[in-house]
Amino acid sequence: MNEQGRSEGVSRRGFMKQAAAGAVSLAAATTFHPRAYAAGSDRIRVGLIGCGGRGTHDIGKCLQAADGVELTAMGDMFPDRLQRCRQTLTSRPRQSRKGAAEEPNLADKVKVTDDKCFTGWDAHLKVLATDVDLVILTEPPHFRPAHLKAAIAAGKHVFMEKPVAVDPAGVRSVIQTSELADQKGLTIVAGTQMRRISHVVEAVKRIQDGALGEILGGQCVRLGDAMRSWGPKERESGWSDMEWQLRRWLFMTWLSGDFIVEMHVHNIDMMNWLVGAHPVQCLGMGGRQARTEPEYGDSFDHFAVEYEYPNGLRVEYMGAQIDKMSDRNDQRLAGTKGSLVADFAGVRITGQNPVEIAWDKNDPCVKQHADQIEAIRRDQRLNEGRRIAESTLTSIMGRMSAYTGRALKWDWALNASKLDLTPPAYEFGKLPMPPVAVPGQTQLI
Repeated sequence: MNEQGRSEGVSRRGFMKQAAAGAVSLAAATTFHPRAYAAGSDRIRVGLIGCGGRGTHDIGKCLQAADGVELTAMGDMFPDRLQRCRQTLTSRPRQSRKGAAEEPNLADKVKVTDDKCFTGWDAHLKVLATDVDLVILTEPPHFRPAHLKAAIAAGKHVFMEKPVAVDPAGVRSVIQTSELADQKGLTIVAGTQMRRISHVVEAVKRIQDGALGEILGGQCVRLGDAMRSWGPKERESGWSDMEWQLRRWLFMTWLSGDFIVEMHVHNIDMMNWLVGAHPVQCLGMGGRQARTEPEYGDSFDHFAVEYEYPNGLRVEYMGAQIDKMSDRNDQRLAGTKGSLVADFAGVRITGQNPVEIAWDKNDPCVKQHADQIEAIRRDQRLNEGRRIAESTLTSIMGRMSAYTGRALKWDWALNASKLDLTPPAYEFGKLPMPPVAVPGQTQLI
């Protein structure tokens, strides 16, 4: 980003007006027809909005997913991230580790010219103004609601990473935009690849067919290290408060939602799927004991939440990011006819209908893009917007309860909560670090 881009920001209201105005102008210029992308061929042009590690990963999987898919535009807040992503994509296949599968050659699918590379606060609008058919949204989750709104208004199909918001205000926006996508015949796919892991798909079918009987309770556990190798460790002299927080976004609640939302939404989404509903209320607790350095922002390092689903069903979630803890990542259900344990390797059902189902080794990260590309080409409805919004809110509820020490209900969180983590202005300047939440003192908003 040039010096002008660093010094020129917009107020929060100005940013929203800019996004809305851009979306309206793009919508006016776009007459949507579900087959318009083809123009006599099956070519699909993709725009990448967010060129960090996740964006680089997702566009790589998307380009692998089908023939006729090309990356034609890129946007990111920072030029260095965009250039690193572009270089990575055009340099494949890279030398693989011994025993690892060779990475595919994607260079011939990267059709991005210099004039289709955009940076700054409005990079997403500039990507949307190009002739892309599908956009991949991978900027920090805080920006997802506004970026989704602009993309759907512009008549673009959307793949968006999880989570899709960091607060209830954002969740409401995503739900509203998802309804508009249906009206316009646009697809939305969310980056919840666990829903496309073969053994879990089969397990859900068996649960729906009664393999566990009446579900009595469940457990969701994800324990891992403190993520200390992630991102820049030291603040460079020219970085403002805003830039420092953007580059350390994973540990800033206003940008990521904290790890229960940003990462563990995968596991919580899976529990909603296995149970077949979202919770009606929750009570959580958590804190920050081991990862206390200032570069970890205002994030917690452990959470525990009791989610109550319809009919009194309770699911206990436990998550942590603390070094030297025992690693664990699984989901469990107990029912009147048996129990289930699911992880990345497979599913085991015991009881009256015992079975073990192993992962078939097919990459769910590729399949999610393949499913969307097929839906676009066949003019099929595929909209996961509301579903991932509900799973995102489930995670947000757990964080809100743990931050405040207060129990809260789904209906209140979705419809009445005023929590909105938007900063005072979108500009490179001063931005005080938010205080770490203290249960019993932090207010429920």
